[in-house]
Amino acid sequence: MRVPGGVKHGRRRRKILKLSKGFTGKRRSCYRIAKQSVFKALRHMYVSRKLHKRVMRRLWMTRIGASTRSHGVSYSAFMGGLRRAKVKLNRKMLADIAFRDPDGFAQVVALAKKSRRS
Repeated sequence: MRVPGGVKHGRRRRKILKLSKGFTGKRRSCYRIAKQSVFKALRHMYVSRKLHKRVMRRLWMTRIGASTRSHGVSYSAFMGGLRRAKVKLNRKMLADIAFRDPDGFAQVVALAKKSRRS
């Protein structure tokens, strides 16, 4: 005999309704609509985690580019110079140095310029 309101069935629905907490209207209380909203929200969360990494990397590159231009070097020439000088600083750290310690960043730019010429 089929049991329509079993324990497992209730738990599954409760889990979805718990995830829909904070939604408005039937998206929160009606299981069928809440289920669709929760699945879509979870999909957006997954995509946004990847997108956030992309956005942050672009921000770091913009900050580095702006700082290097003030020292008379393009972004690509700066990064190429660092690679030749075998400096192992990632873009996140370079952007942080450019933002917090302009004098230290000037030394890094000088190092990149020097290795670019030789």
